[in-house]
Amino acid sequence: MAERLGNEREDDTVSDRLDMVLRNELSELERLAAAVDEFIERNDLPPDLPFKFNLCFDELITNTVSYGYPDSRPHEIRVRLELDGAELRAEVEDDADAFDPFADAPPPDLTSDVDNRRVGGLGVFLVQKTMDSASYRREGGRNLVLLMKKLG
Repeated sequence: MAERLGNEREDDTVSDRLDMVLRNELSELERLAAAVDEFIERNDLPPDLPFKFNLCFDELITNTVSYGYPDSRPHEIRVRLELDGAELRAEVEDDADAFDPFADAPPPDLTSDVDNRRVGGLGVFLVQKTMDSASYRREGGRNLVLLMKKLG
């Protein structure tokens, strides 16, 4: 089933795959979260997965939209979610400035009082702790973040 959206965008929602193209706007996170919820429900996957994947997508895409584009032009961020046997895999792809969140983000300060902590790093830390695997690569001028969660 494919859903036709404005701006001639098409979202591929085959039963074991979700492929969405988002505008580089934070408001798109709501549409993505709804699609992830529906995908996980449709595939009868564990009920904790929507929260886990939406948390990760929210963190990664918020950072991309907020810090990754030096211009104010529209850009597209592609999110793919695929059921692959006993794993749920995700890919976030964008044309933002090169940035490896797992190597370049500052490590979070988990020891200081909340009021005295420096900002940054906690979201990426949560992504790594939430997923079984999280990696980055730069390919063809695009950032690719790969996430994997084992099922069961």
